[in-house]
Amino acid sequence: MHYSQLDTPALLIDEKTVRDNIARMQQFAERNGVALRPHTKTHKMSTLAEWQVEAGARGVTVAKVGEAEVMAQAGIDDIFIANQIVGQKKIERIRALSESVDISFGIDSLHHVEEIDSVFEGSGQKAQVVMEIEVGEKRSGVIEADDFKKLLEAIGSTDNVHFKGVFSHDGHTYKAEDAKACRALYEESAHRTLGFAQLARDMGMVPEVVSIGSTPPFMLGFDIPEGITEIRPGTYILMDAGQSNVIGTYAHCAASILTTIISKPTEARVITDVGAKGITMQTRTEGITRTEGLGLIREYEGVHIDSVFDEHAIIYDEAFNRKVEIGEKVQIIPNHICPVSNLYDMAWLLSDDEVVEEIKVDARGRLQ
Repeated sequence: MHYSQLDTPALLIDEKTVRDNIARMQQFAERNGVALRPHTKTHKMSTLAEWQVEAGARGVTVAKVGEAEVMAQAGIDDIFIANQIVGQKKIERIRALSESVDISFGIDSLHHVEEIDSVFEGSGQKAQVVMEIEVGEKRSGVIEADDFKKLLEAIGSTDNVHFKGVFSHDGHTYKAEDAKACRALYEESAHRTLGFAQLARDMGMVPEVVSIGSTPPFMLGFDIPEGITEIRPGTYILMDAGQSNVIGTYAHCAASILTTIISKPTEARVITDVGAKGITMQTRTEGITRTEGLGLIREYEGVHIDSVFDEHAIIYDEAFNRKVEIGEKVQIIPNHICPVSNLYDMAWLLSDDEVVEEIKVDARGRLQ
């Protein structure tokens, strides 16, 4: 059936666009001689993760143990949890996964090392940890070289923890004023990560993995410095309004939310049947990912969501109001697709505007 026959709100994915996006980033990684380990938090679908691996990705990145379990159940056997995992129950689940898949996860403190060593006592596999380096995003990660060295020493004194490498996330590049500023932040972040990798080598602990990642630098085609072994972009597969603003086109947006116009109470105001519970209230307020409003109307250039209630999107645009009728359906390109994917049980795969497959968002809600 044609996608317009679907009930709304509905998450739509264009198959050609998503496969083109997968191929483009895979080719970029291969040209630069690095592995691609895409972050599946963008789509939360093992089906799409399988497509990424089939296209050449080394494995996948996830944010939570629950997501790792979903991907492992789908047959993906190389998984990195790009997050600090704290708590005996969660680490026990990683230990269980390590019996059947190659799994690693992030750390940045002595607490992590001690707890992981204790939980993995008696396991047939050592815990594979990757140390996060804070590179300017002002989130988690090791900041001082002395702390990094202490962590390496602690790992070296354990029986059950293996130092696999280092990773970083340059999410602050999203707020760069322009491509030139983005490049400067990206290069600074990459070289800081490489510096910590060299510190590890100097201490006799050679990193197998030196991993960096965020979507904008790679969409802009920046060179990857020698010594980086893998990249972890996520949003590139589906894209969204924010990331599309980085490259100046919405042509690569594979995902959208189909919504129905349900009211036109004034000559300017238009109401649709999706709100914060279907597109979120996220926006980008500065930098190269800056967006206007809370989502773009795909079919009408320059029209955006002005505000949302839980189940209503509000648009103020007289020209748009005159062109559409109650009952008509339009597509919204979200500002940030990652949290939006997590709001839907399924996505509808389209080919030439025809529905060809229903894809389960099987990692939805796996936040633990």
